[in-house]
Amino acid sequence: MRWLAVPALMLATGAAVATPGPGLPDTMPGVANPARARQNWILACQGCHRADATGTPQTTPTMAGFVGRFLHVPGGREYLAQVPGVATAALSNDALAEVLNWSLIRFDPAHLPGDFTPYTSAEVGRLRMKPLRTEAAATRAGLVARFKIEGKQQK
Repeated sequence: MRWLAVPALMLATGAAVATPGPGLPDTMPGVANPARARQNWILACQGCHRADATGTPQTTPTMAGFVGRFLHVPGGREYLAQVPGVATAALSNDALAEVLNWSLIRFDPAHLPGDFTPYTSAEVGRLRMKPLRTEAAATRAGLVARFKIEGKQQK
């Protein structure tokens, strides 16, 4: 009867909804199936990052209105696919690339680069082979510090 649990979970969380999600465009670069990406977000990411991607200050950094900034600094793109929760997610490379792209577009479209290149399955597969472990927090802090430096240089 284990197979009954998945549809029940999908219905309980709203994952079975066939739309991309509230306020999302009908087409999303690098997201072949927005409903599936949203479902994977709910099942693999939302538990820590929360439904609105605001995270929890003590344990999980916010993504909302912030995550796209990583794509503007050297090493930031790699970081997003190498953080422990992403690199070790129980998702295929295809599904993980789709969730990364969906998350960026869903939670921080304002900070996506104008020339945003969606993650691919091959790229994610290569990057997740070298997950960040104990160095994830320090790597993140260094990248966030670069946001401020890069921002000042752009003004």
